[in-house]
Amino acid sequence: MPFVDLSHVITAGMTTYPGLPGPVIDAHLTFAASRAVYAPGTEFQIGRISMVANTGTYLDTPAHRYPDGHDLAGLALERCVDLPALVVDRSATAHPVDESVLDGVDAADLRGAALLVRTDWDRHWGSAAYGDADHPHVTAAAARALVEAGVALVGIDSVNIDDTRTGDRPAHSILLAAGIPVVEHLTRLDRLPRNGFRFTAVPPAIAGLATFPVRAYAVLG
Repeated sequence: MPFVDLSHVITAGMTTYPGLPGPVIDAHLTFAASRAVYAPGTEFQIGRISMVANTGTYLDTPAHRYPDGHDLAGLALERCVDLPALVVDRSATAHPVDESVLDGVDAADLRGAALLVRTDWDRHWGSAAYGDADHPHVTAAAARALVEAGVALVGIDSVNIDDTRTGDRPAHSILLAAGIPVVEHLTRLDRLPRNGFRFTAVPPAIAGLATFPVRAYAVLG
């Protein structure tokens, strides 16, 4: 089956969200050091990474916004694995993404599905423009419409699903209050059809952590 990788590669020192530190990637045990531990001819490397949870393409659980929300360990696989999915293309329109995001979308296609908002903002990834405050985002009205539609997950290929010019975060607040995970910093949504594919974005089950990078991908056909 054809797969489309929708995640950014995590590299040492990279910037995901302006102001957050980049990951440090090194070795806990190198091949050279391991030769003193194992039999002759046998060697291993054990890597190590130090990073904030909001690195690369990541998934937010309710605990990211609410102290009593469930964390990564409480995330049901039904919310992020093998979901029917559709793309709403807002790449050619002015942002923000308002409640018209659902115009022309069959309600039956939304319930239990992953709704991916394509803005093509990922074209700026790795540049200062990616963190521009005037980035595409989802409005409160759109978030409420998605909750009412019964979507299972919402994703976007922008730096944040919310407007970051103020301290308000209505899209996060509304979606996560409804138990709908949010996947930010997606990429390659332009390679997907409008619908008829499956979406997966699974983080590890870590108790006490609310957000973590995912390998998000689509299965076509």
